[in-house]
Amino acid sequence: MLVGLFVGVMIISNITGTKAVLFAPSLHVEILGLQIDGIATDGAFYLFPLAYVLGDVISEVYGFRAMRRVILTGFAILALAALCFWVTTLLPPAPGWPNDEAFKTVAGVVPRFLIAGLAGYLVGEFMNSWVLVRMKSWTGEKHLWSRLLGSTVVGEFFDTLVFCSIAAPALGFTTPGQFLNYLILGFVWKTLVEILIMPLSYALCGFLKRREPTYQQALQAA
Repeated sequence: MLVGLFVGVMIISNITGTKAVLFAPSLHVEILGLQIDGIATDGAFYLFPLAYVLGDVISEVYGFRAMRRVILTGFAILALAALCFWVTTLLPPAPGWPNDEAFKTVAGVVPRFLIAGLAGYLVGEFMNSWVLVRMKSWTGEKHLWSRLLGSTVVGEFFDTLVFCSIAAPALGFTTPGQFLNYLILGFVWKTLVEILIMPLSYALCGFLKRREPTYQQALQAA
């Protein structure tokens, strides 16, 4: 169920994320000499952070090796989905169906955005899982909050940096101010979501640890 939910979140986010979003367009702020106009993000901002919450839970309970398989599985399915979208846009439309161009606009694969999503996904999720498991080797079962937060900060930073650096031009964020806006907002927002959802992450980790036979066996062996 966790793997299915994780992959589902990634697929939905890769589709909704192709829409550029601008909140508060009347907002004008200057930071470090860069003009920032409005709050720039993409359509995946409200769902994508859940992928890191799920990644934390899987890494905490099942370890880095299991999470690595989940990441590679998700990558393969995302690539398959992108391929299917692209092939479908090439199929001849039925006579009288007026939505072919609209479908291509929504589902057509933007090469830069696809590369950005896959690259950011791989780098960010691997860093998130690796940091959490490494911190757990130091702290054991204690200080779960520090693992959840620390791994998310590192993973989200690299994910956001890689993704935004590649995808920003495809979304129309071409000026330095727009890029900085997109980058900072994405990183801060995703980190805040991890903090807000941390009680749920604690509860889910505790639930799985108590009911997962392999976890109890690992604790006894240790």
